[in-house]
Amino acid sequence: MDLLLWLHISAAVFLIGPLTLATLAAPRYIKQGADGLPVLRFLQLTARIYRGAPLVVALLGLGLVKDKYSFGDFWVSSSLTLFIVAFALLLALVAPDLRRATTRIDGGDKATVEAGRVLGVSAAVAVIWLVIMLLMVYKP
Repeated sequence: MDLLLWLHISAAVFLIGPLTLATLAAPRYIKQGADGLPVLRFLQLTARIYRGAPLVVALLGLGLVKDKYSFGDFWVSSSLTLFIVAFALLLALVAPDLRRATTRIDGGDKATVEAGRVLGVSAAVAVIWLVIMLLMVYKP
């Protein structure tokens, strides 16, 4: 296995993994209200730190495509499209909802709408990551 592939796989595990875990765990602590606020702040910070991390995985993947594969291959173009969708969902919906939930709970309100939205979108993003992984392994 070459170094670039190893880096791509390692980056996916160690960069996308924590981001996905943080966003999937957040709704539980949003629902706890003020009791869950310290953990929610930590999860929001984790998501904020790791939010650009998927770009590292994508750049390493693009380096692999350049050397070994073609953008005309179905699995490459599909994976790239799904990546863009997942990344956009994280930036456009999950990150603002995490901020909004933390702010609302900090102000004494409930954030049940944000909890549901974060859970739904984060679960969809996790499924997209799994589909991308399947496409990369299977290479139809």
